[in-house]
Amino acid sequence: MEEKKYFINEHAVVDDNVQIDEGTKIWHFSHVQSGTKIGKKCILGQNVNIGNNVTIGNFVKIQNNVSVYEGVELEDYVFCGPSMVFTNILNPRSKYPQVGAEFYIKTLVKEGASLGANSTIVCGVTIGRFAFVGAGAVVTKDIPDFALAVGNPAKVKGWYSEAGKKLIFDEVGIAFCEKSGKKYKFENNKVIELNQTI
Repeated sequence: MEEKKYFINEHAVVDDNVQIDEGTKIWHFSHVQSGTKIGKKCILGQNVNIGNNVTIGNFVKIQNNVSVYEGVELEDYVFCGPSMVFTNILNPRSKYPQVGAEFYIKTLVKEGASLGANSTIVCGVTIGRFAFVGAGAVVTKDIPDFALAVGNPAKVKGWYSEAGKKLIFDEVGIAFCEKSGKKYKFENNKVIELNQTI
């Protein structure tokens, strides 16, 4: 019998037809539903629910009490803070249930984005690469790459590097990240990573 290369706590539930890659850990009272794909070296904390047919990339960290519903996709290195919330239907009614993939509105969280504790992501948005969503923020619109978005509704209040350092732009719109050595440019109200390091 082949030894499992991932860890599932004895109090977690993993349904049939789930793909879990090497090094992933699933902790107490979590539930992973059918059709889900979880990449390598992910961590699902206590009381995490992963809905049917969800795709989770590599090195993703999902903290306690988070539900990732069908229609949500998490790319590599995404961080979901404790008790943050995803949705997948814009106008839910208990009396008129909307069940099935055709009703779910896609939400994409791109590589390296961090979603703060107790933040809410309204379905249908895209969270850009290495964006920060502040604790308690309510995201109702797309968030650009490298942006810091806070408040209700969430608004862009700053820019951060891939390594999580605040970007301070000079007079020509260039910023450096000392931690990673990467260079960034602010142009047309967005930040792009330049293909050179300092």
